[in-house]
Amino acid sequence: MNDVLIQNTTAFFEKSFGSVPQKVVLSPGRINIIGEHIDYNDGYVLPAAIDKIICFAFEKNNTKKSRIIAIDLNEEFEADLTQEIKLSDVVWTNYIRGVMKQLQDNGFVFEGFNCVFSSNIPVGSGLSSSAALECGMIFGIKELFNLKIEKKDIALLGQKAEHWVGINCGIMDQFSSVHGLENKVIQLDCNTLDFEYHNADFKDYSLVLFDSNVKHSLFTSEYNTRRMECEEGLIIIKNNFPDVASFRDCSEEQLLKIQDQFTPVVFKRVHFVVKEIKRVIKACEALDNGNIKLLGQLLFETHYGLSQEYEVSCEELDMLVDTAKTDDFIIGSRLMGGGFGGCTINLIKKGYENEVKSKFSNLYLNTFGIQLKFYDVKIANGTTLL
Repeated sequence: MNDVLIQNTTAFFEKSFGSVPQKVVLSPGRINIIGEHIDYNDGYVLPAAIDKIICFAFEKNNTKKSRIIAIDLNEEFEADLTQEIKLSDVVWTNYIRGVMKQLQDNGFVFEGFNCVFSSNIPVGSGLSSSAALECGMIFGIKELFNLKIEKKDIALLGQKAEHWVGINCGIMDQFSSVHGLENKVIQLDCNTLDFEYHNADFKDYSLVLFDSNVKHSLFTSEYNTRRMECEEGLIIIKNNFPDVASFRDCSEEQLLKIQDQFTPVVFKRVHFVVKEIKRVIKACEALDNGNIKLLGQLLFETHYGLSQEYEVSCEELDMLVDTAKTDDFIIGSRLMGGGFGGCTINLIKKGYENEVKSKFSNLYLNTFGIQLKFYDVKIANGTTLL
């Protein structure tokens, strides 16, 4: 699938500019195995780059202007590098403008270039196509003009570009897009950016994403509320246990001792966070030991916490996971990402994927009148030169 994308992208470049590209860059989307909503609560996340990519073709054009074509949108724009870079009404261009602005603001010198890009990352499905776009663009400019930029800094520049566009994202998406390794998940501390790799051999099971095809508009307001509720809860914990600096140092036993000091809602939020931080550690151990059944069980537990305690699920996602629990061929399932729609991530016994998809497809259509989409994913390398 990626081979066809690469061929089509380079052929489009040759047709558009009459020359062969000097650099071809592949930049992947990402999944998160476990560790949801704890990046801003001092926990670890467990993301991985996947084999869905954006392919970019680049050449220097020896001018001060850059011409960029989005093949899939059939749109293009030109950026004059001698002028101040500003936000545009054409939203997709802002991610690229943001990248150029961050590079300029951080003292990196580059000239005009031509670029075309095309993607097979499903947009809006929670697989971080925007991070892939930012990191691939930075990586391409770095390679084209021999800029010295470390991997970590590519991720940070990509994150800053997204903040400039107006989306206050964490670092996980860009970090995993850049640092991904085939068959490895990344245990990442989003505060310090310390990370380590763990084997991602799922043995007799395939990773399949079920795209609910729904997006409930609650996300932004609820997200901000959850952050405030967790901050409120942490203050109560610290008042009772001065040696606890963050949720990472807090045990479930400590929480239960002071349960009556929280409002019921805040208790549910912090209870989820403390348990989810521990689940990420257990998930890493399960992967290291090849215990995929335990990993699956942890996914189910995470979904229960996200649905009942953190309350960021919705009836469509709950139905998918509840059905997965009763299915003989699925050993783990949970909502992936911020919630209120998007995908569930599922571990399905190899050889039974089509049977499962057919069953879920019919059930979901009959229940909600919505078509379910499926993405088979494999864990792949981060942003790289072809």
